Amino acid sequence: MALKKGLILTSFLCLPALVLTSGADLEEKMLGDESDGSRAHLIHLIPLMTEEGDKIAPDDDPLLPFSTSKTCGECHRYATVTKGWHFNAVDSQAGSGRRGQPWILVDPRTGMQIPISYRRWPGTFTPEQVGLTRRLFLRIFGRHTPGGGIGERPSEDPSEIMRSMVSGNLEANCLSCHDGDPGHDQAEYDAQVIRENFRWAAAATCSFASVTGSAKDMPDTYDPIMPEPPEDPKLVPPGITYRANTFDSEKRVSLNIQGEVPAERCYFCHSNLYLDNDNAEKWSSDEDIHLKAGLTCVDCHRNGIDHNIIRGYEGEADVSTNRLSASSSCRGCHLPGESSSAPTAGRLGAPVPEHVGMPTVHFEKLSCTACHSGPWPGDKTYLTKTSMAHRLGTLNVNKSHEALPHIVAPVFAQQPDGKIAPHKLIWPAFWADMKDVNITPIPFEAVRRTVGKVLAKQELPASADWPALTTEDIAEALKALSAEQSIEGKSAYISGGSLYSLDDSGQLKKEENHPAAQPYLWPIAHHVRPAAQSLGIRYCTDCHTTDAPFFFGDVSIDSPIVAARGSVKMVEFQGDIDALYTKLFAFSFVFRSWMKAIALGCCMVLASVLLLYALKALACVAKVLAGQD
Repeated sequence: MALKKGLILTSFLCLPALVLTSGADLEEKMLGDESDGSRAHLIHLIPLMTEEGDKIAPDDDPLLPFSTSKTCGECHRYATVTKGWHFNAVDSQAGSGRRGQPWILVDPRTGMQIPISYRRWPGTFTPEQVGLTRRLFLRIFGRHTPGGGIGERPSEDPSEIMRSMVSGNLEANCLSCHDGDPGHDQAEYDAQVIRENFRWAAAATCSFASVTGSAKDMPDTYDPIMPEPPEDPKLVPPGITYRANTFDSEKRVSLNIQGEVPAERCYFCHSNLYLDNDNAEKWSSDEDIHLKAGLTCVDCHRNGIDHNIIRGYEGEADVSTNRLSASSSCRGCHLPGESSSAPTAGRLGAPVPEHVGMPTVHFEKLSCTACHSGPWPGDKTYLTKTSMAHRLGTLNVNKSHEALPHIVAPVFAQQPDGKIAPHKLIWPAFWADMKDVNITPIPFEAVRRTVGKVLAKQELPASADWPALTTEDIAEALKALSAEQSIEGKSAYISGGSLYSLDDSGQLKKEENHPAAQPYLWPIAHHVRPAAQSLGIRYCTDCHTTDAPFFFGDVSIDSPIVAARGSVKMVEFQGDIDALYTKLFAFSFVFRSWMKAIALGCCMVLASVLLLYALKALACVAKVLAGQD
């Protein structure tokens, strides 16, 4: 009995040690988690693994797509990778940092363009708030995600649980960034996501694999592991084939994995097209000066195995654990730091600017990008297309300049840190449920069902632009929404900075500059222009004239309601800057050349008088020295 008690006591005493030991094993670094310091290209001759962890062979039946979590996870800690910036939007514990580009849900038929984000940036709504389930979100926006995140989160919608078994998870697609094969086809990723072939999407982008069929067309009971032919012979189940010479004699595959991601991989999700009339094609505009100087995106936007990539904005070091974040901003590369250790200015050959003659107030009030980034400002903002918003790079994309959503740039607006920087801007347009001061979007499907029926008579332009709505159309749609049982408060419509609702008599009323209708802005970082093309390089009047675009350019107000379209002056977005004072200050530059000429003339007269009296004084001194009176 005593021996038994002793064994029990020993077990309890050893338990903490066992727990600590197992924890240490869990944290043990894997083969690919830490480099040995060599910059040589690493060969990846590895087996492909299914999501069940089985090795894939070319004679398997059925032949399955490889899983990145299992294939790449053999050497790299997948759970650590997928906590990085490109994957962690759904993680409530992850910091959101400064506002970035949102996803934009667009429906021309119902007059909707609404910014959404899992990061809960001010001015955005979550996908759940607009009625998007996990499956719908992935079908619409999964094209320009690298997988992971919401792609692997279990759906909370009971109707989608079985569909998840059919489609699989949209795992983090490591090849989206790291595949160096010139045959990599990221546009195919979009095609697979639309067909809900989430399990097959990553493999379909490879040059050695091809995917056919559609999981979306399969019944909830379809099992891709033990597939049976569908009852309808016209339906093709998802399937994969590998190129004949893909596997070697040991059933391994050679992958051209690039640790330093090529810029063209970044461009698939991060391209911009500024649609001014003279410069609408990519070949007629210049690329970012850093890329033309020989740098790549990842020279500045660096990360380790944690994929905590540097975004590169001022103040990021306060919220990021990436130790290079402070030295990878504009100031971090170009200006001397305060550290007493090794100098950081001039990293990667960055020139150290002198800013000769520049009043220091500019550095207090402006970001570096205000003068050096984005398109040169014009009399009015330009319509702008981005990869994420307009499906750039995908198949059958609408190339019309007017295609929704309507993003305008550059807008020189005040940031939360008080500095003015160039931004992109979108005016939200959506149908809302208004309960006192709380305004929430009405779910997308309810809007399509009710408002879509009311506005069905409106002709949709082939350019995918807004239909030409009137206030009468809005009033009719609001009356139809008010009859919906799902509306708890009053129905409202947000558009062009205003809120439209029905008063007690059923008449349409408009509240201008409503807080819920304010535009959503996010900063522009690229393309960076060289110093010789920066604002102010010619003279102060690049910004300080009575009609200078920096202060007095027209920012377009976008709305499907024709009567609501217009513009507002840039200075309205610049915080406490007074428009009248700015115009009067700019007006002074008109006479500055006269003032300089007059001041120079006065100085010459004063110099002549002083010289005359100096000569007279010299004559007196000469006489004294000569002994004369």
